[in-house]
Amino acid sequence: MHLILLCVFLPLVTVAQGQYGDYYYSPYNYGDNDEWVNVYRQGFNFQCPHGQVIVAVRSVFNKKEGSDRLWNYACMPAAQSLGEPTECWWEEINRAGTEWYQTCSNNGLVAGFQSQYFPSVLDREWQFYCCRFSRRCPYSCWLTAEYPGHYGEDMDMMMYAYDYYIRGATTTFSAVDRDRQWKFIVCRMTEYDCPFQNV
Repeated sequence: MHLILLCVFLPLVTVAQGQYGDYYYSPYNYGDNDEWVNVYRQGFNFQCPHGQVIVAVRSVFNKKEGSDRLWNYACMPAAQSLGEPTECWWEEINRAGTEWYQTCSNNGLVAGFQSQYFPSVLDREWQFYCCRFSRRCPYSCWLTAEYPGHYGEDMDMMMYAYDYYIRGATTTFSAVDRDRQWKFIVCRMTEYDCPFQNV
């Protein structure tokens, strides 16, 4: 009886694995020995290799180090259906000590971050490095949960689903905790060129 059930269900499991097995990213490689891209109270510039986009963000907070964070990022190649990036650019600077909301203009995807620490505010200013892939357009966009869950906590945000991309973020800043919470703007992208662009 068990052999019959095995013969019936094994092909079903194999087909399901073939259909759905590739839709989740494997664990992210944040670089050699999980090195951070910055040191406390210093600026940094991180860009994914050509054709790749940000898929994970990791950070730890330290109140004794000027209420600053160490940061690390993981990149993965964009889906082949998007093709190669047609242009990349730095977005406007988001000032330290303020709340802000920003998406990559021109239907771009986040492929890097640049940040500078300001000791007078105990916060950082931020810029997104964005890349546009042909004339693909975003759809099915949503905001992630807050990262970190509470001010002062460690942060580990990962994109688990394939074909979802970070297009920007909205952040809140606590003047009491001198820390920032992030909600990332995540979208799918069309597999065809579309006639419009966001501003």
